[in-house]
Amino acid sequence: MTATMVETPLLQVRGLSKRFGPGCSQCRVPSTDERESSRCPVCGSIWACRSLSFDLHSGEILGVVGESGSGKSTLVKCLYFDEDTTSGEMTIAGYDDGASNLFVKSAQQKRYIRNHVMGMVYQNPYLGLRMNFSSSGNIAEKLFAADRFHVGTIRERASELLRQVEIPISRMDEPPRNFSGGMQQRVQISKALANNPPLLLLDEVTTGLDLSVQAKVLDLIRSLQRELQVAMIVVSHDLGVIRMLADRTMVLRQGLIVEHGLTDQILEDPQHPYTQLLVHSLL
Repeated sequence: MTATMVETPLLQVRGLSKRFGPGCSQCRVPSTDERESSRCPVCGSIWACRSLSFDLHSGEILGVVGESGSGKSTLVKCLYFDEDTTSGEMTIAGYDDGASNLFVKSAQQKRYIRNHVMGMVYQNPYLGLRMNFSSSGNIAEKLFAADRFHVGTIRERASELLRQVEIPISRMDEPPRNFSGGMQQRVQISKALANNPPLLLLDEVTTGLDLSVQAKVLDLIRSLQRELQVAMIVVSHDLGVIRMLADRTMVLRQGLIVEHGLTDQILEDPQHPYTQLLVHSLL
């Protein structure tokens, strides 16, 4: 275990809950009993996330795994403010010294946090990129949002980032719509890293890519993490991705964390029956 593990966490999340639906007296508070469904039998509301709590340390990669509908993508959307939470708290050491609950901040402050201390890489590059802008223009957009306006500096930063993700500089002024899926994901990664955020969120970034392209993207993510020491939350249904990238892993089922620990330990000796099923399905 590294020295960073005993430091104050970069990210702290406590009691994050997200309900889809109106809610009622029956489901006002999410049940954390695994035996109970995440769907309310009275009003039909669904708790996509139920009282999730975890920490993330600087330079660490946390994997989040689970089947479709387990709540893992909703979790990262809540962390990035794409979805409003129903309840819970989140603090980041890089904002207000970790003293503020970011979920209750104004829309303006949430934009500031997204632009300065977080980066997001979506499964669908069309959500993270402007396909009609140039690749360098996509990076410039992120830099503009963080109040960096010097054109020469922006071009230099865009060139540096695209070179890091192995996009030919000769193509930096081409729009991502001209690129393959793997190249689009690499442009997304470069845009997300533009402002050197301490935290990067990645949601199913290799889904739909050819196996050889997946391997290149995963190698890139790992090398960037080692070089930049950025903390990451990696969401995937693929335990092979989690095995390659994550230091620790959380297993989600019906919006609940059913197992959480060191990745090697969870994959070699899973304790929860659901995790055992996931691991055995990989073998």
